[in-house]
Amino acid sequence: MNWNLPFPSGRQPVLARNVVSTSQPLAAQAGAQAFARGGNAVDAALAAAITLTVVEPTMNGIGGDAFALVWDGNGLHGLNASGRAPAAWTPERFTGMRTMPLRGWDSVTVPGGVAAWHALSERFGQLPFEDLFRDAIRHARDGFPVSPVISHQWEQAAQELHVQPGFSEFIPQGRAPRTGEIWRFGAQADTLAEIAATRGESFYRGPLARKIAAFARECGAALTEADLAAHRAEWVQPVSVGFRGHEVHEIPPNGIGMAALIAIGVMNHLPYDATAPGSAQRMHLEIEAMRLAFADAHMHLGDADHMRVKLEHLLDPVYLKERARLIDPERAGSYGPGQPPSGGTVYLAAADAQGRMISFIQSNYKGFGSGVVVPGTGIALHNRAVGFVTTPGHVNQVAGGKRPLHSIIPAFLTRGGKPLMAFGVMGGNMQPQGHLQMVMRCVAEGWNPQAASDAPRWRIDDAGQLILEPTVPPSVVEGLQRMGHAPRIMPPGNLEFGSAQLVARLDETISGTADAVYAAGSDHRRDGQAVGY
Repeated sequence: MNWNLPFPSGRQPVLARNVVSTSQPLAAQAGAQAFARGGNAVDAALAAAITLTVVEPTMNGIGGDAFALVWDGNGLHGLNASGRAPAAWTPERFTGMRTMPLRGWDSVTVPGGVAAWHALSERFGQLPFEDLFRDAIRHARDGFPVSPVISHQWEQAAQELHVQPGFSEFIPQGRAPRTGEIWRFGAQADTLAEIAATRGESFYRGPLARKIAAFARECGAALTEADLAAHRAEWVQPVSVGFRGHEVHEIPPNGIGMAALIAIGVMNHLPYDATAPGSAQRMHLEIEAMRLAFADAHMHLGDADHMRVKLEHLLDPVYLKERARLIDPERAGSYGPGQPPSGGTVYLAAADAQGRMISFIQSNYKGFGSGVVVPGTGIALHNRAVGFVTTPGHVNQVAGGKRPLHSIIPAFLTRGGKPLMAFGVMGGNMQPQGHLQMVMRCVAEGWNPQAASDAPRWRIDDAGQLILEPTVPPSVVEGLQRMGHAPRIMPPGNLEFGSAQLVARLDETISGTADAVYAAGSDHRRDGQAVGY
């Protein structure tokens, strides 16, 4: 592992036996407090995640979805807690729409995040479930000063969402809270306390469920108590692809982590080592592999129960090699989907001295999500239905009881079947692209977690435009232009490139002990913090 820090950020990697890394310092510290009370990595992650719904409401909330990858000391486990569309939804409900609604009740699927908290705590946690809510409830009840990044995001969201049902509860003075202003939300504290006391049952089959369903009826929406009661978090087998003696793991669909795996699998067949680190030629190969992977993902991925292509066929080395042949190492291209053989998000990572590691992500999707807030609860409902398409016959066409294609994806890296790194990069379609870039920086180039996070990033945005951070050297930009790319340089401070959190287990040859010791990095592009205990 290279311990140099060649990219400007002002941050050092955090080394500790127990560590949690999140996008907001108060949440990271809540995780550290869980360690101090005798909790393990899963407890720390959950305490941080629950606190994030309070201290970073612009990126996640009680009404969002969640996924996790957990190394329990012996093996890797996947959790898909994403919710399904209301049973009453039919394709005909959205007839005439080119895309799914971005805001409002018709963008709301069943929220699964609360179920994820309970499922993870019940299976892997050591602390009592109620104990995990201690800091979140305190910050909601007593208040906390809003940071500049979150204040800016809040203000932008309020300009659009103030018209949505119930959103006024997040702007009680008719505006977003200003930087440094104390934000309190007693109703949210009460909701978290009820979720804690009922182990999440109230949210799906109790008083909170009745409040959500009643507000839906009042607004003429389709979500019912039965939809909420039917929700279950599901344990799933992670899917992986090999890369340079390592294994990269993702949650299987309906998550879009397969796009990262396809791109990484394609990289196995490209002349990556013939290019220099940080060069235009190397970045070009990564971009082209991602474009090709997105073409497959957007055609073939969706709810696993409705997919027509098997995952192992999408990751078949023969298929990936054929796809890689489409890429010209010297020229930008455009790609359609292949045909395999037939037959606004928060991310955090935590690890403990006993060897447990968790990669966890939860989100309301676009900032505050749908903009719909259930009165008197602090529950901002996500807009995950945006992940569906309205195209007739498409694998991901909207339908009742179906899960949409999901952009939030946790990732995990092993080497020879042993745990190496929990990591993720939150931020819309940046997530699989960020996973690819973190793997390239850490595995192929050998950077430590903080340096890997600090490295300049590229992104293919939702419109297919290549955008670059302003820290990408001019020589690299010019090189990409000569190869036929048309990159757009984003201004400093732009948040389009996601936020990475990485926790890597140190090799015994580095730490000098067989005990678990970790190095963590937290993205300088956000308020985040890695905390050791």
